[in-house]
Amino acid sequence: MTTRQPKKRMGAKDIAAVLRERIDTGQIERQLPPTRVLVEEFGTSPETLRQAMGILRAEGRVTSHQGKGVFVRRVQPIEFAMHKFERGRRRDDVESGIDDWKAAILELGRVPSQDTPKVSVERAPAAIAAELGVKPGTFVVARRRIRRVDDEPFQLADSWFPTEVAFDTPLMDEEDVTMPGGILANIKNKKYAQVRKVDKLRAWTLTADQAIRLGLGTGSTVPVLRHVRVGYNAGEMAVRCMVTIAPGDLNTLVYEIED
Repeated sequence: MTTRQPKKRMGAKDIAAVLRERIDTGQIERQLPPTRVLVEEFGTSPETLRQAMGILRAEGRVTSHQGKGVFVRRVQPIEFAMHKFERGRRRDDVESGIDDWKAAILELGRVPSQDTPKVSVERAPAAIAAELGVKPGTFVVARRRIRRVDDEPFQLADSWFPTEVAFDTPLMDEEDVTMPGGILANIKNKKYAQVRKVDKLRAWTLTADQAIRLGLGTGSTVPVLRHVRVGYNAGEMAVRCMVTIAPGDLNTLVYEIED
């Protein structure tokens, strides 16, 4: 006589795998079924289902709206031409408040926006200090922004400036400031205008703070790119270090290399 083995209960990873496939194949297009429905379908507990949803949120596949439910996160990625950004003839429009970044997104047929910049004076982390050529712990000005496309967070753009560059300039203002050629080309008799830029690109693991700012939640497993652009003035002084954190599922950074 054969004894029937009890059916193995699905764990959070198993449930996440099933829901992931349904999302990828279009079986679930917009909103996931309510918790009670999924608990009954998978014969699981609300806690296990919550863990499964946490896995999908960490992957950037779903997003939760308080009191409304869990929704599929479908965002169309962009191809951002880094070789054009802040190079040559910039596309800043003072009257409309369109800076070079917003202009680039508009050219893609998308809608750009930026959250109000957060400005602080703080001690430079070792990595930023190295890029700016100052000692770790030196006070610098940090200017942090969240860049959005079609109202979705697409990039974090955080810039650090030596205090001698930023103090007593619009860089200290917590508001969008648009100037032809950028702020650095319009302050302190153009002493700190950028004439050369160096880009560095690497894979990155989100910190908890970065994940929250991007609306992904802590523990996110979304692959991201970390782009560092250091600008130098005519005297070869590093006048700005901008660090852009770009989720890999939303951003393709394009460089056109001339022969």
